[in-house]
Amino acid sequence: MSSLPGPTIIVRHRTEKTRKCSVFPLKGLDGFVFYGFPLREKLELDGYVRLGIGGTPLGAQDVDKGLLILDSSWRRVGAMEREFAEVPVRGLPPLRTAFPRLSKCHEDPAAGLATVEALYAALTLLGRDTTSVLDHYRWRGQFLELNRGVLG
Repeated sequence: MSSLPGPTIIVRHRTEKTRKCSVFPLKGLDGFVFYGFPLREKLELDGYVRLGIGGTPLGAQDVDKGLLILDSSWRRVGAMEREFAEVPVRGLPPLRTAFPRLSKCHEDPAAGLATVEALYAALTLLGRDTTSVLDHYRWRGQFLELNRGVLG
């Protein structure tokens, strides 16, 4: 059995409000490491895949890979994606977000999920531990119900 190359890495844009961040409650839990963006150091990401919209579907080929998650508003994520362009992108199956979208200035992608929703889905699809991932997510029950057929 192969082991993972490292913890799930979550890179958060420094301008994002901590109180609105769906993954911030995971900071300090085993298996998750947080970095601020822009980065102050180059990350070693050999053996990692980056979760993103439009990537090759996440699947069996990725079970031994580390997971990179970019956490930002949709309008800022482009700069982050360019920084990590060398990391292969993996996508999720069609899922529905439970997060209420409130932006009046920018349209969110139809396939867009809250970061914690995408993280939970990826971990589930890879057969990894999801304990505590959704514990602090206000819309946990609704998200799980909306996606019961896909996430089990």
